[in-house]
Amino acid sequence: MPWLANKAWPTSRPLFRCTPPLRRRLHLAPPFLLDDYIPRHQLLSSVEASKKRSGAYAHLKDCNLCPRRCGINRWEKTGVCLIGAETAKVNVIAPHFGEEPCIQGHNGSGSVFFSGCNLRCVFCQNHDIAHQRNGFDATPEELAEWYMKLQNVGKVHNINLITPEHVVPQVVLSILRAKDLGLRLPIVYNTSAFDSPESLELLDGLVDIYLPDFKVWTKASSKRLLKAEDYASAAMESIKAMHAQVGDLCFTTDGIAKKGLLLRHLVMPGKEEEGQEIMRWLGDNVSRDIFVNIMEQYHPDAHVGKSSRSSPAPSSLESSEELSTSEPGGGPSSITSARYSEINRTVTGQEISSVRRAAENAGIWRFCDPVRHDGFNI
Repeated sequence: MPWLANKAWPTSRPLFRCTPPLRRRLHLAPPFLLDDYIPRHQLLSSVEASKKRSGAYAHLKDCNLCPRRCGINRWEKTGVCLIGAETAKVNVIAPHFGEEPCIQGHNGSGSVFFSGCNLRCVFCQNHDIAHQRNGFDATPEELAEWYMKLQNVGKVHNINLITPEHVVPQVVLSILRAKDLGLRLPIVYNTSAFDSPESLELLDGLVDIYLPDFKVWTKASSKRLLKAEDYASAAMESIKAMHAQVGDLCFTTDGIAKKGLLLRHLVMPGKEEEGQEIMRWLGDNVSRDIFVNIMEQYHPDAHVGKSSRSSPAPSSLESSEELSTSEPGGGPSSITSARYSEINRTVTGQEISSVRRAAENAGIWRFCDPVRHDGFNI
């Protein structure tokens, strides 16, 4: 077409207007956004539900629910957790507003605090519940009715089962009963990660959000502070199994988490190197898209800092602070020390920052940070 050859094109402006791309400032990327969500328990067939019930009763007869593997018949006696078979001991059932924003939302998380525990953390922040077993006994049927009250009256966003590792069979039976009653909420399994593979297999298909802690890394810390030398190896196996079931944390457009894994790590004084190792392991072995809450709430509690009578030459692990008291005649009456003195303080900002940097260096980028805008923290 000859007329095109003679066409005088303007040279004062480009043919196409180029604008720089907008920089995304959202915590939420499209792969983690759900249009809608149906809880996993709603998708179970009647045959699958029946198998879950049978499995729950079988575990109670030969308990292998956690790595301690007591192997006892809980219908006849109790193991380390001190909880039997017919009921679970519960401390509090109520909407809870102390969880991550994407878990508690506006109406709260329907939290069920179970008493008892399969760990003996010397710094336990809920030691009056976990160690002293305060609360009331509830059958799976009664638990299911409480879930319905939380849904229908409390209008909560989920059912949040807190410290449930030792009562998984009762939990499974309660979820299946609540499903029959009309439960429509996602299930949150809020755990120390000291779970067995058999226990997690029983939960598969019932839990939507896994919310595990990863507390410490070394065998020495696990043995001394948790009274479970194999904690870290068990936690690694459990967290990988949890992620295989539900994947990375996903949200609906209201900013509420519906499915996936949210991992917590409580930074502890003097243990920042263990936290760094945990972050590197998560990035290399689980997912760099894992949603992580690096927590700074540690404070001395339970047995930490309590006075203890010790020998004149206490071990370096047991005590680095000693107080000598004198009798009226001037002689020493005894030597006392603060128990677990190496963690008898709060954490520093430097310790917290070092764990965060290790996570970022491992490629992890999804953190539960304080919100810096007027929207949801997602």
